[in-house]
Amino acid sequence: MKNSLTKAALRCATSLSMAGVVLVASPAFAQQTLGTSGTDAPTTSQTQDGLPASETTAADGSSNAAGEIVVTGSRIRRSNFNSTEPLTVITRSEMTQAGFSSATDALQSNAITQGASQINNYYGGFVTDGGTGANTVSLRGLGPTRTLVLLNGHRLAPAGTRGSVGSVDTNVLPSALIERIEVLKAGASSIYGSDAVAGVVNIITDSKLDGLVLDAQVNFPEIGAGSSERLSASYGTHGDRWRVIGSAEYYKRSIVTTGDVPFARCPIAGYLTGEGTAFGSGDYIDPATGKPACFTLDNGGVTINTLGVPTRTATPAPGETGTLFNRLRPNAAITTGATPGYEGVGYYTRDTFDPRTLQDPLVTPVQTYTGYLQAGYDTGVLGNAELYVELLGNRRESTSPGYRQLTLDYATGSPLVPTIFRNGVFLPAGGSELTNGQATAVRSFIGYGQLNSAQRVDFYRTAVGLRGDINVGDWRYDLYGSRSWTDARYSSDTFLTSRLAQSLNVVQNADGSFACVDASNNCVAAPAVNAASIGGNLSDAYRNFITDTVTGTTKFREYIASLNVDGSLFSLPGGKVKASLGAEYRHSSINDQPPPESVAGDLYNLTSAAPTVGSDEVWEAYGELYMPLLANVPLAYSLNLDASGRYTHYRSYGGGWTYKVSADYQPFRGFGLRANYGTSYRAPALFEQFLGATSGFLGSNTDPCDDYGNSQNPIIQRNCAALGLPADFVQTNGVTVLSGGGASGGLKAETSKNFSAGVVLTPVLGKAFGDLSVSLDYFAITVNNEVSRAGAAGILSLCYAAANFNPNGGYCNFVDRDPTTNALTVFDNYVNLSTEKRKGFEVNLRYAHDVGAGNIRFNALVTKYTEQSLQRFPTDALIDANGTITTPDWSGTFEAFFNFGGASLRYGLDWINGDRDRTYRYLAKDTTTGEIDPSYEQFLRDNYYLEVPSYFLHSASIQFDVQKKFQMTVGVRNMLDKHPPRITAGAYSLIGNAPLYSGYDYVGRTFFVNTTAKF
Repeated sequence: MKNSLTKAALRCATSLSMAGVVLVASPAFAQQTLGTSGTDAPTTSQTQDGLPASETTAADGSSNAAGEIVVTGSRIRRSNFNSTEPLTVITRSEMTQAGFSSATDALQSNAITQGASQINNYYGGFVTDGGTGANTVSLRGLGPTRTLVLLNGHRLAPAGTRGSVGSVDTNVLPSALIERIEVLKAGASSIYGSDAVAGVVNIITDSKLDGLVLDAQVNFPEIGAGSSERLSASYGTHGDRWRVIGSAEYYKRSIVTTGDVPFARCPIAGYLTGEGTAFGSGDYIDPATGKPACFTLDNGGVTINTLGVPTRTATPAPGETGTLFNRLRPNAAITTGATPGYEGVGYYTRDTFDPRTLQDPLVTPVQTYTGYLQAGYDTGVLGNAELYVELLGNRRESTSPGYRQLTLDYATGSPLVPTIFRNGVFLPAGGSELTNGQATAVRSFIGYGQLNSAQRVDFYRTAVGLRGDINVGDWRYDLYGSRSWTDARYSSDTFLTSRLAQSLNVVQNADGSFACVDASNNCVAAPAVNAASIGGNLSDAYRNFITDTVTGTTKFREYIASLNVDGSLFSLPGGKVKASLGAEYRHSSINDQPPPESVAGDLYNLTSAAPTVGSDEVWEAYGELYMPLLANVPLAYSLNLDASGRYTHYRSYGGGWTYKVSADYQPFRGFGLRANYGTSYRAPALFEQFLGATSGFLGSNTDPCDDYGNSQNPIIQRNCAALGLPADFVQTNGVTVLSGGGASGGLKAETSKNFSAGVVLTPVLGKAFGDLSVSLDYFAITVNNEVSRAGAAGILSLCYAAANFNPNGGYCNFVDRDPTTNALTVFDNYVNLSTEKRKGFEVNLRYAHDVGAGNIRFNALVTKYTEQSLQRFPTDALIDANGTITTPDWSGTFEAFFNFGGASLRYGLDWINGDRDRTYRYLAKDTTTGEIDPSYEQFLRDNYYLEVPSYFLHSASIQFDVQKKFQMTVGVRNMLDKHPPRITAGAYSLIGNAPLYSGYDYVGRTFFVNTTAKF
């Protein structure tokens, strides 16, 4: 890729700025404020490389001698690189200078996402759509299923594992051949169809490569873990009528564990003893250190080395003051009392930390292999048609080891249980799934160690098309077809319920040993209850018997056929009126077959899942009209309109219309106005319709009423008491979670509205003052009938923490508490969850100026959200999360460049910021009325620290070119080694004490080197 650091390239960008198009001609993140275009625009569009359009690639992957291109957000070819909406453009060279080792890293960066949270490599231990290892992109924080991803103007199919595959996995992108990425952050369903609710990401590959390019990059964090390496080779050649370009690349990222980063090695609860007091002053203090205890059950810990028993008298452990306990810990020093060999432990004195938990991945490891080929042949017939082909293949191999706790339930009367505990009842008479219907006498809480999970995803896409002239004016056609398929396998090492139950049903032999009653499968008897087994000292034979590797498969298929024609109709005072007409057909299917053990519900303490099988198809017809009404007349330097409409008909949900109207107006040169209004339509994804019925479990302490008398939340105390539960109520059952697709429940399609308006300033300052471009845009998106799941833990929290508690309304509609056992069941199917809104402003500024033999340039992009709200149910209030933790209201990027000779210096800054008070108010709002409970807000301020300061990440690099044949880039990301902020546990998912949020860097200072050789 040409480096474009010359003054000539800068002048090219300047000439486009005069047309209202802010382009950056050097490797820099550029918010291209593409909008109003005057008649003095160049006759051949000049792009980031300073090349005329005939020498670059259009947004649909094509190029043509007429010098016309297609810009993302439109299907009409134009002679200048313009749009009526802001368009972010990133070149390959820009990604290199910023230190991104893949397209995924760039797409999930703050420069693109502007504060919106992304599913990235920090989510390996969480259940995410697409399965572990999938990376997705979400614009405006509306989720990846509402962001359309294109490759050379045509949509990419989803990829991933398990039943919730519904979004593009950006790991499949051919990073080696990417020329640029165009990102439109505005609704475009009338142009591209369903999914383009929040915007469009269009990856455009290099179609002009001639020769061989070898590229290598390594990123190595200062912590000594988590390095990534990428190697690629690209080659292109052509003849008079043909061209072939291909690439092959390998990418590897190593694991970063929680133990590798200092801030995650000792998570604490972080409670306060009053507003403004020290962080952790309200925590349990470890007598051994005099400091807040690490890994308590409040944050990161899990009960281990402990025996659950019926409440009884026992010798208290150090730090305990009571005498009645239902949790005991082995202690050989206890030789008297009711429980010799054991001491009583409570919530904070029980063991909750196993050093092996520090081996859990903070960043999951992955390897990808990607091959890409594009070719074209000028047939000389059918309107000088070009036959073009694209082939993309990708394999992702990822893993995610995870720490597991093992709980063994021993039945009343079991010979494995010591006599003093044998006849007690720890759980109700029904026992558990391990006790074969008998009451449970005791439960061993055992730290088991790491179990692995792995994913292998093979993604392939074949596409073929024919494009040429219709021989009617300048009209052209593009006939296109593609087939995409994903074949994935996912496996995990896990406990099998049936084998655990088999191992616990034993008889005692004459020699004192134990044998399984059912000796099939080479059954190994469970260990007797003693200090060794409770402490996790389990034989290899037993570990091998109770665990197995279970495997599932996922297949996803998508077929697309489309025809598009575009050309000029007639002339207006401002230029030629152009139109585009087309039709598209898509058929998608999913077939996920979970492991048979999962279908049978045999995965201990994990979800069971039924197969997800379904298909859908859609027919669409669309049209777009571009009208340059006026140009070069008084008070109308230019006035252009663009209108588009589409009719969409899904087999499953029927049809609907979408439309969009855009206008840009320059009353005089250098000052432009623009506005857009449109609608979008999104049918539920296949997994949202057909996800197989899934049953899972949350821990018993997920019940908000569990031991609520000791809760620090007065609202939960009040609400649980209203149910008639005693203050010392103990939930002895896991929380059952039932979820699935919503097709059978009357799930409907989403609709949305998108409005934006802005002003573009490109004053002519003259050579002595440099070039300045400024744009300001307002945006507003409203999604109605949004398809989503509320989440089981979220449903419970919102039900029982509601200030206006109604056990039969609101979120409590999805909670069932058994009147006899008090066991909880949560229903979490996909439903239409009413309304979501995003509103705000974006400001983009660019300044460039020659300095001696070089030039300097500054780019800044700032987004200010004014609303990020959600109304879960029609009867609920619209609750605004704007400015809260993980939903910042301010975000920005800044870059400074100094280019001289064959070198370029870059400094970059990413910034996110929220309102320090907003989180308290947000959590204190009643979901039905939207009103803030002042007492609860003050309670949160007195006991929780939920404030995150402005967060800055600095980066720097230097790039050298040697005779345009060799390039080296050296730099550092997170230059100041900034750690993420810390908050009190309980309200958000955490890594250590840091909120889980893609905008934070959990790895720390990272150095990178990239080398590129051209032959």
